[in-house]
Amino acid sequence: MKRKTFPLRINPDILAAMQRWANDDLRSLNAQIEYVLRESLQRTGRYKQKAAPEKEPGIEE
Repeated sequence: MKRKTFPLRINPDILAAMQRWANDDLRSLNAQIEYVLRESLQRTGRYKQKAAPEKEPGIEE
């Protein structure tokens, strides 16, 4: 999946809280922010995760 960079202005207290949460979940700060955004979007019906491609019959991983 291709990622796009985006500058983000954020309150320092919120950023510090996100960093603590990321540390607790063993994620990077960037991954934690993306996780929170994705969960919120899914919960409000604004984002549907794309289905994984189907495997060919008879091929096991």
